[in-house]
Amino acid sequence: MEFKIITSSDSIWNEVRNYANCCSWNAGKSLANSMDNNLFTEWERVIAALDNHRICGYCTAAKTDCIPDVSYTPYIGYLFVGEEYRGNRLSQKLIQCAMDYLKEIGFDRVHIVSDHENLYEKYGFKIIDRKMAPWGSMEKIYIKML
Repeated sequence: MEFKIITSSDSIWNEVRNYANCCSWNAGKSLANSMDNNLFTEWERVIAALDNHRICGYCTAAKTDCIPDVSYTPYIGYLFVGEEYRGNRLSQKLIQCAMDYLKEIGFDRVHIVSDHENLYEKYGFKIIDRKMAPWGSMEKIYIKML
C-alpha cells in the first residue's frame, strides 16, 4: 500500500477526483467539487491510498470541515475507504499519514468531525464538542494531540 499526499499539480489529482466523485459515499461528490474548484490552499492536501497504482481510499488535511463558526484547526476530513479494501485498517493508515504530515508542517493537534459511534476513539481521539451540521445532524468534534 502506498500513500500519496497530493495537490492539484500532481498527476493523479484528476484520478482521485473522479474516484471521489463516483464512490459510494455522497460526500465524495463534495470533495470532487472542492478539488474541481481548487479549494485546497497553502498546506491543505488530499491524501490518496493506492494499491498497485489503484486508488482504494482517501482523506484530506484541511483548515476547516463542515461545521461553521468554530476555531478548531486543522482537520482530517473526507475519510473514505473503498468497500473491497475495508477491514484492513486502511482508515487507520490514512489517518496516521495525515497526522504525520500535519505534525511535520508544525501542527500539534488534529480534529475530526463525525457522527460515527466508537470509531475514532479507538484511534485515540477524544470528543471535545458537539455541533449541528448544516444538513441537520448532530456531529461530534474530536481532537488528538500529535
